[in-house]
Amino acid sequence: MAGLKNGAPLPQDITVHSQSRVLEVSFSDGASFRIPFELMRVYSPSAEVAGHGPGQEVLQTGKRDVTLTGIEPVGNYAIQPAFSDGHDSGIFSWDYLYFLGSQQDKLWSDYEARLQAAGVARDAPMPEKAAASCGHH
Repeated sequence: MAGLKNGAPLPQDITVHSQSRVLEVSFSDGASFRIPFELMRVYSPSAEVAGHGPGQEVLQTGKRDVTLTGIEPVGNYAIQPAFSDGHDSGIFSWDYLYFLGSQQDKLWSDYEARLQAAGVARDAPMPEKAAASCGHH
């Protein structure tokens, strides 16, 4: 995983809002984002979600009600959230959190288009074979 870009905004404050299921992140450039846990989970940068290369992404479904059960800092550049569905291998750099926050509308549209293309409902449970074959790396 790449480090921080020079001059990239750094988080000043990170707040977990459990009831509304959003992570609020305020950055040094004045930007502030409320990133839904579901969006974080669907776009987790982990190998089991992102795959090991282009075209290997695993479409995530049934994540609307996912919550955060914990967040661990990773050095001075990222956080590693633990989700209520057991997923905890995604490392979210400050750059990636900024990207998720600033591109939410496009990311939701892309996600909905991928669901439609796959003929899968947003709240459908993950297929067993996908869940079984995604070991932690």
